[in-house]
Amino acid sequence: MKTKITLLLLLFLSLACARTTEPLPVPTSTLPVALGNNDIMSSGEKRHFYLYVPPSYDGSPTALIFNFHGYGSNSIQEEKLSGMSAKADEAGFIVVYPDGNQAAWFTGPIRQGDADRQFVRDLAAHISSLYHIDPKRIYATGMSNGGGMANRVACNLADLFAAVAPNAGAYNYWEDCSPSRPIPVLAFHGTEDAVVPYEGGKSQDIAPSIEVWASAWAERNGCASTPAITTPVDTVTMRSWSNCDENADVILYTLEHHGHSWPGTSVQLPGVTSQAINATDIMWDFFQAHPMP
Repeated sequence: MKTKITLLLLLFLSLACARTTEPLPVPTSTLPVALGNNDIMSSGEKRHFYLYVPPSYDGSPTALIFNFHGYGSNSIQEEKLSGMSAKADEAGFIVVYPDGNQAAWFTGPIRQGDADRQFVRDLAAHISSLYHIDPKRIYATGMSNGGGMANRVACNLADLFAAVAPNAGAYNYWEDCSPSRPIPVLAFHGTEDAVVPYEGGKSQDIAPSIEVWASAWAERNGCASTPAITTPVDTVTMRSWSNCDENADVILYTLEHHGHSWPGTSVQLPGVTSQAINATDIMWDFFQAHPMP
């Protein structure tokens, strides 16, 4: 009897060991599907981010959007402001909301800026190790200082990002920009923005005219020098630079009666928020049309 029990035990152990030689696939139902509070180590320090994976995620190649918060804000506030998680549910992309150190993004040529850019690279690699991210469909957007960060990754990380769409961007050191390839750019800015003035500030290195900034991107991308100007809806002007190298279009939406806010948001901010267009919807359409070549 003891011999029979011993043989059965050995058989069970051998089967168990055999099963462990081939890792079992992780059921998609066990994957996180909600806004998640996470940390990774980057450049020797702990960095924080929120990650949203829509319930429809099934392991197929999926687009990833980085959404950078504004100065003094944070990842969860940016999620609420942009409404991008709800759009992710509708469209099926993954969105990450990173947090800057001291509630800020360092977009200049300084040590903190290098650390922030390395954090972005590390975060993209980390998420790609967990989910099936399409490397040709990684995008960036952001608000204010976060819009400036989206501009910065376009300048310095064009090998990683397919396109960017900053909103109310603060484009510090905007002329310090040498992307490795033409990169599509979509931007939104209000004429009544009192924080980042549409016409620019006293120091053009820190606060350029938004139209001058957009024209500079058109020149980098080899676009036609003169934009087509249209009015898709009342109070909204769209400047489109086309015939660009590698389909790297540049588009600027100028919104009258709009302040330092996210077009179409339901979040109330000081100043006027235009409801004439929804920036999140428009930028997703732009991203879909501009995967990495």
